[in-house]
Amino acid sequence: MFEWLAVLAIALVLAVCVRTFVAQMFYIPSGSMLPTLQIGDRIVVNKLSYDLHGVERGDVVVFRRPPLEQVNYADLVKRVIGLPGDTIATVHGVVTINGKPLDEPWLSTPLPVTSPSPLPDAFSLSRPFTIPAGQYFVMGDNRTNSEDSRYFGPISKDLIVGKMAFKAWPLEDSTWLVGLSIIGIVVLVLLLLALRAPRPPPSPGGTSPRGPPASNGSR
Repeated sequence: MFEWLAVLAIALVLAVCVRTFVAQMFYIPSGSMLPTLQIGDRIVVNKLSYDLHGVERGDVVVFRRPPLEQVNYADLVKRVIGLPGDTIATVHGVVTINGKPLDEPWLSTPLPVTSPSPLPDAFSLSRPFTIPAGQYFVMGDNRTNSEDSRYFGPISKDLIVGKMAFKAWPLEDSTWLVGLSIIGIVVLVLLLLALRAPRPPPSPGGTSPRGPPASNGSR
């Protein structure tokens, strides 16, 4: 019983550490990222990604709710569209970066119209907006139904939880995850078997048992 409890305790500690520092799963409650993410999808976010490299345009990120966001979600998921120092605008429903149309292969076909928000703020994209240093302009892929940086402004890097690594649910979109789970189960079973394997009793005096001494005489 002690061995089983020890294994469960180790597994629990590892799970908490992984969730806190390495990766975490998030549920998609809305259609703001359609068609990339469907309502009810579950994604795994890599929390270490931006410790290794910078935020890149096109990344799907999870971030904590910005101060100006009205939706009552603790975390949101959007795509990084504008980087620090970029001048972002909308021209005839198309996003431009520094005066050039942005290629967005992640959008649905035909391309949706990206319209400014009705807010009077500079980040509404009713006119060109230059993104401040250290901040990122994020948008949902469902441009006609996404409350994003056009409504709550660019987000700072401090708000970013991590980068989406893969879609964990539904399983048909991540069949390799099933194989990884099976490997994990096998490793856990082997660990349990190793802990329960009988150990040889210690020899008297703490020395290894030896065979009978050789005879000095010959036969």
